[in-house]
Amino acid sequence: MEALLEEHAKLEKRGNLAKTIEDVQRTIELLQSARDGLVANPSPSPKALEKLQKPTKLLNDKVNSDLTEIYKAQNSYSKALDKKFTGKLYMDPDGDALASHPHLINQAISMHLLREGQFSVAATFMEEAEAHPRAPEPTPGTPDPYAAQGEDKRKVTENFNAKELEQQFSDMYHILRELRTRRNLTPAIAWARQNRETLETRGSNLEWELCRLQYVCLYKNEAWNLRELGQTGGPLGAFAYANQEFKHFHRRYARELQQLLGALAFNENLYDSPYMSLFFNETAWEEVATSFTREFCSLIGLSADSPLYIAVTAGTIALPRLLKLQNIMREKRTEWTTEEEMPIEIPLPPSYHFHSIFVCPVSKEQATDENPPKMMPCGHVILKTSMDAISKGQKFKCPYCPGESIPREALTCRF
Repeated sequence: MEALLEEHAKLEKRGNLAKTIEDVQRTIELLQSARDGLVANPSPSPKALEKLQKPTKLLNDKVNSDLTEIYKAQNSYSKALDKKFTGKLYMDPDGDALASHPHLINQAISMHLLREGQFSVAATFMEEAEAHPRAPEPTPGTPDPYAAQGEDKRKVTENFNAKELEQQFSDMYHILRELRTRRNLTPAIAWARQNRETLETRGSNLEWELCRLQYVCLYKNEAWNLRELGQTGGPLGAFAYANQEFKHFHRRYARELQQLLGALAFNENLYDSPYMSLFFNETAWEEVATSFTREFCSLIGLSADSPLYIAVTAGTIALPRLLKLQNIMREKRTEWTTEEEMPIEIPLPPSYHFHSIFVCPVSKEQATDENPPKMMPCGHVILKTSMDAISKGQKFKCPYCPGESIPREALTCRF
């Protein structure tokens, strides 16, 4: 995958339209200027038009040159993809499982665009999706995700409130711009205080992290909006801010408060003091921005990362192994008969582990609600079906130690 990632990095660097957009914009400005000249002087001299022809041609050639560079990057990436994925995954002749629910695909794409702040693109996509809806194609063996939820739930899911989501993410990106671009903590702190009760219930440290960073900025005289805060810079200004704003934190963050205030005694040599790391953290702004994004998304019932991005990334990681498995199955003329689990383990990164998974050491099957893990008195855990097969309702010996037990003594494990 390293070679593919390198080509992807090259595509991101070379295969963008930033240069092209600039050249097109310059061409537009040049033509607009010429049009304004024609309006002022409807009978221009031939020389004036000849002067316009040369710069226009140069800009047009530059646009074509930019596009050529982009095509080269795309071709290189396409070749890398073809080289990495030489086989073709078997497609079910009965149809695509997702074809039964095209609105779910449209919803996932729309939500991803909104989460990325691409509001105009999301609006255009939804308009075109509604104007040209794709009819569901029933797929044999594909369960209906609404079967147990009722028609009302179906309507709510199909017609998710895009306008409300757009407004929420617009607010989020406004606060993030203030944090990352202007180094302005005021909107983020106001949002955290507005949602203080909910954040504290979740055990969140967001409000403290924001106020601590504001204290550091005041201490180092780096807060640009001192007048808006009604504060002065320097250690005295930071101390005044602490007296005013840190009253709410003294119980939960007593040790951290002692460190922040203790740093006042080392004002002359703060860089060599024990508190240096609190005041000279190069990643502090990005850390609070990440924390804010995570908490904001959580409060509106969404994950910090786009589900569509996670699904595509996980699928990309899994694809090479599935291709290899397919080739082996074709050679050995075997079939994948299990419907509810993968035939092999897919090593996803830890950040993609969203819930605990128990795999029975006896049957090698994953636990389900119908087949939960059972812990025997000796402490070993196996699936219920494995225990039933070993015990047959009678006293049995643990498959991993000399301990003996009976089925009713086993405890059901909950994750």
